[in-house]
Amino acid sequence: MIAAVATLTAIALFVAACGTGGTGARDEGPAHASAVAGSGASPAPSPSDSYRRVDAVALVKHDPAVSATVKRELKPCSGDDYPVDVSYGALTGGSVDDVVVNVLTCADAVGIGSYVYRDDNGAYKNVFKSEESPVYAEIEDGVLSVTKQFYRKGDPISSPSGEDVTPYRWTAGRFVQGKGVHRFYSNSVGGDATPTPGN
Repeated sequence: MIAAVATLTAIALFVAACGTGGTGARDEGPAHASAVAGSGASPAPSPSDSYRRVDAVALVKHDPAVSATVKRELKPCSGDDYPVDVSYGALTGGSVDDVVVNVLTCADAVGIGSYVYRDDNGAYKNVFKSEESPVYAEIEDGVLSVTKQFYRKGDPISSPSGEDVTPYRWTAGRFVQGKGVHRFYSNSVGGDATPTPGN
């Protein structure tokens, strides 16, 4: 009798453990570099009233500040899968999260346009754009970080020599460029990262 009760208890505990609501492994794309480097566990994101999801493709296509070239390239790679990367975050101090949109090529995911949209009384307004390909913008600690790869003579399109990374901070109603870093990739000759002149 005792053995039967112990067995039933073990089964009940096993079923309860399996039903605690865990999601198991989650497929959310590649891990961020800091996670790969073994940084401490970060808290789970909490819902925010400042976050409002947008249709990034429609935003770019209806934006008069976006060039005709980028709009022409913005088409599905397959099905309804458009080559855009979208991120949300606090960049301009508004009550609603800003939206950073990167438009890429389908073939090799090269950035052809980067844009920041700020909420203006319920409508999103373009407050930053860079269409000097290859370009990619992202939010880093409340600062807009724009990366532009550069090529030297003889570099194939798949192997740039390095990149210029430039921070932009929102100041007095606009983004102000900060001091950038000129970084050579490890397979290039040119030394360590150095500040970009003139910034």
